[in-house]
Amino acid sequence: MSISSSLLRLLAVGLFSLMLSPLSNAEAANAEAAKRLRIGITLHPYYSYVTNIVGDKAEVVPLIPAGFNPHAYEPRADDIKRIGTLDVIVLNGVGHDDFADRMIATSERPDIAVIEANQNVPLLAATGNAARGAGKVVNPHTFLSISASIAQVNNIARELGKLDPNNAKAYTQNARAYGKRLRQMRADALAKLTSAPNPDLRVATVHAAYDYLLREFGLEVTAVVEPAHGIEPSPSQLKKTIDELRALDVKVIFSEMDFPSTYVETIQRESGVKLYPLSHISYGEYTPEKYEVEMTGNLNTVVRAIQESGA
Repeated sequence: MSISSSLLRLLAVGLFSLMLSPLSNAEAANAEAAKRLRIGITLHPYYSYVTNIVGDKAEVVPLIPAGFNPHAYEPRADDIKRIGTLDVIVLNGVGHDDFADRMIATSERPDIAVIEANQNVPLLAATGNAARGAGKVVNPHTFLSISASIAQVNNIARELGKLDPNNAKAYTQNARAYGKRLRQMRADALAKLTSAPNPDLRVATVHAAYDYLLREFGLEVTAVVEPAHGIEPSPSQLKKTIDELRALDVKVIFSEMDFPSTYVETIQRESGVKLYPLSHISYGEYTPEKYEVEMTGNLNTVVRAIQESGA
């Protein structure tokens, strides 16, 4: 009788342990997920940067939904509330995501950790009317440079490693691999040019964003058409721009593909320059590969403009 009771007790304990085991595994998985950093980002390039750095070891959360123009974004209550669920926010920090400062200040986490991606990254001066405005006078579009992007990726990986030491090594390795891919993109583009651009080639841009990109090819922006991003020039400004392009002998205008405007066609028709659209990498869905896909398109467009202007 006692043997049977002992056996029954052992069986009961065994069954109880088996019942607990799946729960324990599930709890362990939940605990592991709870430890993962939730990282906020403000712009599409930074979503690509950070997701490639962290892989599956952290969650990347856009502060603003896809489809909003970051240049004209006004913080919404739901977006501000989302900050309370984050551990850290990665910022451009040099003028392109100033809306985030207002969001953080009014959120329930005004002291949330912030990573300034452009810390110690060499910056270009703003061109066009932006340079004459009050406040920051640097060009904030550093993500349109491969060199500056790699520097930002390394900055982000290093700072995330400080917040999450257990995954610091993985972040560093992923950042190096991502940087290597970005460098290869630029090398592939430059390899398509059999010689350097004509030193007399003068280019203009519709939006004061592409200086960083064009510097990769040794090109300087001669003129900027828009008085400010998204603001079309008045008829008098348009005439002045056309006269300036003629006087400066500008051969190429780089426009923004997401904002086609009839005035750009007018400039092309009246001045005789060739028009090439570039991506601002600020619209559409957030995806890990978005930066590589759209930046490859930009690099190839500049190569084509150089080749065709040479011909």
